[in-house]
Amino acid sequence: MTRQVIETDRAPRPIGPYVQAVRVGQFIFTAGQIPLDPTTGKLVEGGIEEQTERVLENLKAILEAAGSSLTQVVRTTCFLANLEDFPAFNRVYARYFGENPPPRTTVQAARLPAGALVEVDCIALVE
Repeated sequence: MTRQVIETDRAPRPIGPYVQAVRVGQFIFTAGQIPLDPTTGKLVEGGIEEQTERVLENLKAILEAAGSSLTQVVRTTCFLANLEDFPAFNRVYARYFGENPPPRTTVQAARLPAGALVEVDCIALVE
């Protein structure tokens, strides 16, 4: 199988030596997304809800560029700077993943890039 790099201007450019995602066979593996505005490259203003929305919009854009969607996500890994934000994070997450959300792991991280409150990566199928 070949490894195909996925890139889109609708999500922020990586801030390090990595790509937004790769496709291998029928799977897409994304890099962790933090709440950077793809236009400005800066952290979005607001709290955990605004930041979670931006993260999930970034993931959505990457998946769409790869020919997939959030409905095809089979696993997520979620990092929160503070687990006290878990209920607010869940409210936004539920809006994006609906009734049958994918399995996930959620952990508190000591520190996230750029001072973000949340980071999420995922694995998805190609539709």
